[in-house]
Amino acid sequence: MIRIPQSEYALRRKALMEQMEPDSIAILPAAPVHIRNRDVEHDYRQDSDFQYLSGFSEPEAIIALIPGREHGEYILFCRERNPERELWDGLRAGQEGAIRDFMADDAFSIAHIDEILPGLIEGCSRVYYAIGSHSEFDLQVLGWINSIRAKVRQGVQAPREFISLEPLLHDMRLYKSATEVAVMRYAAEVSARAHVRAMQASRAGLYEYHLEAELDYEFRQGGARQAAYGSIVGSGRNACILHYRENDAVLADGDLVLIDAGCEIDCYASDITRTFPVSGRFTPEQRAIYELVLAANIEAFEHIAPGRRWNEAHDATVRVITAGLVELGLLQGEVDALIESEAYKPFYMHKAGHWLGMDVHDVGDYKIEGEWRLLEPGMSMTVEPGIYIAPDEQRVPENWRGIGVRIEDDVIVTENGCEVLTSGVPKAVADIEALMGAARTRMA
Repeated sequence: MIRIPQSEYALRRKALMEQMEPDSIAILPAAPVHIRNRDVEHDYRQDSDFQYLSGFSEPEAIIALIPGREHGEYILFCRERNPERELWDGLRAGQEGAIRDFMADDAFSIAHIDEILPGLIEGCSRVYYAIGSHSEFDLQVLGWINSIRAKVRQGVQAPREFISLEPLLHDMRLYKSATEVAVMRYAAEVSARAHVRAMQASRAGLYEYHLEAELDYEFRQGGARQAAYGSIVGSGRNACILHYRENDAVLADGDLVLIDAGCEIDCYASDITRTFPVSGRFTPEQRAIYELVLAANIEAFEHIAPGRRWNEAHDATVRVITAGLVELGLLQGEVDALIESEAYKPFYMHKAGHWLGMDVHDVGDYKIEGEWRLLEPGMSMTVEPGIYIAPDEQRVPENWRGIGVRIEDDVIVTENGCEVLTSGVPKAVADIEALMGAARTRMA
């Protein structure tokens, strides 16, 4: 399994510090541990910005970056080794491991941060920090700054300026390196196998959570510790609920099932949606809606390339879907006028995609100075058009109601266009029906 090497984390820290103003320090806290209930904790997942700069996956840690510091620019505060706690909770890197395995120039116990970090901040004119992202830690940072300001009459220089770290760091995260692409490609391959497995297992009488279990099995088999987000397995009318999470309805013969799920590898997400018939065969109405969404999905790829703007792919899907709904008789009017009035929105109410990376809805601006962003090589995004005809939608004939279809792929912008990472999951009607038919034959 491909992982991000420590050498790449070092390059990221160097690139960030090169963008920082002179006489400055950057401070980043690790993600806190969250309690699930009583004394049970949620599975720990590191803060994405912290992970991006360090690869350090433990809680109770803080990064300080000080460009030009004589005794080392990268300081990591972390927990000390503790044999008793490690017996219960697992091994810790400790200060020695922080230097040896994570390339820190200096490492100190997190227990001593109140004594050490204010001294590192002293003399710095600027503090780079994401104010508002970590409310409890905000108070700690302000406490350190105030303690330094209290010593100004003693000749101590206190920081004069707070600068948001996020614009610099999040713009860096928007461009994926070759290694990042390799990790995301692998995550997509694992997720593709999971979707195929769920298609093959589907049959009337199972519950939605049975298909979710098939997904989870393949994720773990591929080395993923967890899903990148809560898996959506919505059958029948549930496919029309965009963020459906219950996953507890019975799969019924003749219904569609929409699965939106992806795993996370080394903190990089995949994000795939496929829609298929529980029975293995589309009805005429299901097929008509499905092929319209598929046409929009495929058309979007033609608008993803360097120099194209972010919104072009979405606009292309809107035109395909609106024209298709008119052809099917589900919308009436002239296509351009329907687009201008957003008459398609009751059926297609979301954007065609989002940035993808360490967060499934990844960081990065979509507009620059009011203009949609130009795409560049290394950017990653999803392409996910959909049509959702609510069960109580009175503006269409009854035979169309309750059909929900979304088709989502992950892409990387390349020098000449884009690479689809998720092509391992079939999406043509004939291919889906053949896959599911062969699985039913084997089970018979």
